[in-house]
Amino acid sequence: MSQQERQVKGVILDAQQTPLEGASVSIKGTSVGVSTTISGTFTILVPPGKNTLVISNLGYRSIEVEINGRNELRIVLEDRSVEIEETVVVGYGKQRKESLVGAITQTSGEVLQRTGGVTNLGMALTGNLPGLVTSSSSGMPGAEDPEILIRAQTSWNSSAPLILVDGVERSMSAIDIGSVESISVLKDASATAVFGVKGANGVILITTKKGQAGKATIQGRVNTTAKVASRLPAKYDSYDALALRNRVVENELLVEEIGWGNMRPEEILLKYRFPANAEEWDRYANVDWEKELFRTHAMSYGANANVSGGTEFVTYFGSVDYVKEGDLFKSFENNRGYTSNYGYNRVNVRSNLDFSLTRTTKLSTKLFGSNGVRQFPWGADSNNDNAYWASAYRTAPDAMRPVYADGTWAWYALRNADVPNSVYNLAVSGLEKRTNTQLTTDFIINQELSMLTKGLSLRANYSLDNTFVEHERGINDLYNGPPRKWIDPETGNTVWETQFDGSTQLDYANRIRWTTASGALDKGATYRRINYSAQLNYNRQFHKHEVGAMGLFLREKFATGSMFPRYREDWVFRTTYAYDSRYLFEANGAYNGSEMFGPDYRFDFFPSLSAGWIISNEAFIKKLPFISNLKVRASWGKIGDDNVSGRWLYRDQWVYGGNAQMGSPIQNTPFPFYRISDLGNPNIFWENVEKRNLGVDYAFLNGMFSGSVDFFRDLRTDIIINGDARAIPSYFGQAAPKANLGSMRGKGYEFELNFNRRFASGFRLWINTNITHAVNEVLFRDDPDLLPNYQKQAGWQLGQTRSHIDHGHLASWDDIYGSTERTSNNHLKLPGDYNIIDFNGDGIIDRFDTAPYGYSGSPHNTYNASIGAEWKGLSLFLQFYGVNNVSRNVQFPTFNTYSGSNVAFVEGTYWTRENPAGSLPLPRWGTIVPEGGNGTRYIYDGSYLRLKNAEIAYTLNSAVTNRLGVNACRLYVNGNNLLLWTKMPDDRESNFASGSSGGAYPTVRRFNLGLDITF
Repeated sequence: MSQQERQVKGVILDAQQTPLEGASVSIKGTSVGVSTTISGTFTILVPPGKNTLVISNLGYRSIEVEINGRNELRIVLEDRSVEIEETVVVGYGKQRKESLVGAITQTSGEVLQRTGGVTNLGMALTGNLPGLVTSSSSGMPGAEDPEILIRAQTSWNSSAPLILVDGVERSMSAIDIGSVESISVLKDASATAVFGVKGANGVILITTKKGQAGKATIQGRVNTTAKVASRLPAKYDSYDALALRNRVVENELLVEEIGWGNMRPEEILLKYRFPANAEEWDRYANVDWEKELFRTHAMSYGANANVSGGTEFVTYFGSVDYVKEGDLFKSFENNRGYTSNYGYNRVNVRSNLDFSLTRTTKLSTKLFGSNGVRQFPWGADSNNDNAYWASAYRTAPDAMRPVYADGTWAWYALRNADVPNSVYNLAVSGLEKRTNTQLTTDFIINQELSMLTKGLSLRANYSLDNTFVEHERGINDLYNGPPRKWIDPETGNTVWETQFDGSTQLDYANRIRWTTASGALDKGATYRRINYSAQLNYNRQFHKHEVGAMGLFLREKFATGSMFPRYREDWVFRTTYAYDSRYLFEANGAYNGSEMFGPDYRFDFFPSLSAGWIISNEAFIKKLPFISNLKVRASWGKIGDDNVSGRWLYRDQWVYGGNAQMGSPIQNTPFPFYRISDLGNPNIFWENVEKRNLGVDYAFLNGMFSGSVDFFRDLRTDIIINGDARAIPSYFGQAAPKANLGSMRGKGYEFELNFNRRFASGFRLWINTNITHAVNEVLFRDDPDLLPNYQKQAGWQLGQTRSHIDHGHLASWDDIYGSTERTSNNHLKLPGDYNIIDFNGDGIIDRFDTAPYGYSGSPHNTYNASIGAEWKGLSLFLQFYGVNNVSRNVQFPTFNTYSGSNVAFVEGTYWTRENPAGSLPLPRWGTIVPEGGNGTRYIYDGSYLRLKNAEIAYTLNSAVTNRLGVNACRLYVNGNNLLLWTKMPDDRESNFASGSSGGAYPTVRRFNLGLDITF
């Protein structure tokens, strides 16, 4: 040690006084630095003239410490999660959680990274934010976006929340979880009023990471994920399905005497399980379509690298993220020079820089680029192209073999459209790539104006976003398929799909005639957005008085493809006041302009008021040491919504085509024919919602127990009703214009309870639980006045499931003869059929007897419980998530009469004379179920409980990492969607991806192995 240098020793601890190993200790303005030992201690030589140490550690807030002549230091680092918890991101700013009066929940990016290999940010939100409900319906690579709902759904037009990334409206689909700092969900009027006509459905604020001054930190993260199909409807094999068919045919003989011809003798049924040779193997097919189509597992890979740090002049955060999603479908050889399958590759690049231009001026730039390439069969760019997975859902095992023994592809000659060969469809469908390229740029100036008055600052923002989407690049092999045949199991005869070439009249030959396509612009998905704003902020404390104010002006220009741009303009204010950290008041408002409506309805004002009382800061409560925090808050406000389909709704829409007819006799003229296609409504305007919220925040025993309770009530009025849904008689002659006539009510509550305790041994246990209850009711939807109440939309929840109602079974012929007549196929009633209720009591079962049953497709209740434990370097995490009071209509009918298919689903026990305890009527084969005869058979209780996420991880101690030459190293194994308990036939949480009967690309379970390294 030179005479000029001096030795400084110290120890680094966390808030619980636990030593932190691997923390970085550096001398500001130099490259000198050391890491703490396993006991949290360090020794560093400080050059002359230097007096500041920079302390940083992964997951903790970086700080600067002045030495001031001391030789020994004791330094406590604050968990960054604590920093995030204490500061909440709100609309156009941040607030201290203590002074917050709005209903806002927040989580961090570190929490979301525990979601077991999930690459879709929306999927990672499930259960982590009270009041936010997600529903997934597909596991397709690159297309797993869930439906997101905040609290109760109160509009039939759109209930999607507003999503802002770094303050600008953007999609979250391409955002990589590793670059997320925090996510806030704004739920009540005090939180969302500043967004005016955009905030009615709630708001999600995503904030990306930024650098901290100090030594550069480089983090690397790699993971490998195995995906398996979660759950598909169970089907019987050929033997059991045909045996069940024999039972059904026998039962139908009572009303269909000629049905004997549909019986299969036992010796034939045995051939399906035990074919004697290749000929019988082809003729008596017994195909497990799920096994034929899907791999045992598919692999996905992810890698993320980021660097952060900074100096007094600039702080920086940069990251590169790579995702490769594998395909559950097998690859099938087609001898055509290509392989068709699904897949997804994405590369993200982000750079967030903050420049301190002067002591009072900061320039921030946020640049983000994403290139995502989805691969799929040609033309299958949606979850509705179910021909590629339909065989796993509805193709019978005996229909055909995918490929016969001689290598010829198969088809189902009796009804190919309903009973597809998905292996063939996938193999020869061609290959298409869809490329989504996004570039977002933000330039932000923050200027302190303390020279004018203390606490005043100015923020200006300019954002420019461009998204370019190319599709139809690849191999188009549609309608060029090879010859296919079907072997009739009844006769053994071969039926060819196409015997002759239509262009040559010669025998059909397998000619490879696919073409390549160079790609085209998807004008409907390509968009550009310009957003700029100026914002004044004022925050100041006068003794016991804290005053805050914000004023903002914002304009936005948005256009998709070649459309005329859409314009928005916002004038926003917020005022806050707190007295002695006990009494809180906040007023917000937004004066919004939207060009969606006519000149008289383009601007409106949306206010909110809120107040809070921090009871725990009162002197009489401070005497109770077990109360750490107790706050009551309430809010009221009015928010708008202009997110409706269509444009220029206030003007008549004209179209032309064909020729006007004149003269006698009438004949065409050369003049084109013009007509009104849609009537405009000059008085149409945005929907309005009045929001009320009452909440309590609490914490006891020094924060060991904490949480919140919220009660909310929303009243939405002026909901736009489409013309074809209005009670307008047909003789009006034209579809009525859209009008602001509807109204709905939503209400519910949220409850959150958290436990966090670190024991003397260093063992930490934490439990986070939350419950959300949200229901809605349609108050008015322009139902015809003469409809009975049970047929109206009003008075019921939005999306209420409706069905013919069954009550027991028709157990005998006496029951049948005494039952209510059906409008169709009444003579085909059989013992064991459902007894259908004549709901309107008119003496006949018809379509007017369908009535509300069960619930809607949105769950009333969601539950989440996360449990974690940490000890030394070992950590364990489990997350359970469930919903109830939800119904799903899933049509997987056994022996679908219209397809002539022998597909039989494992449904449960059937009612028979020998087994009257069976819950289901026998299915039908040769006859049709009488009117309403299925009753509620296909309406399932959509409740479920799943082990959503689980993780076990180990962080290496500093002795090991020092030998490895790294600052920190963490190994982990986690999983997503691991266990499921439900009565549903499949694992979809809703039907939005492909309807109720078509199935969807299977949802998946994930098993993930990963490594995090910090340098």
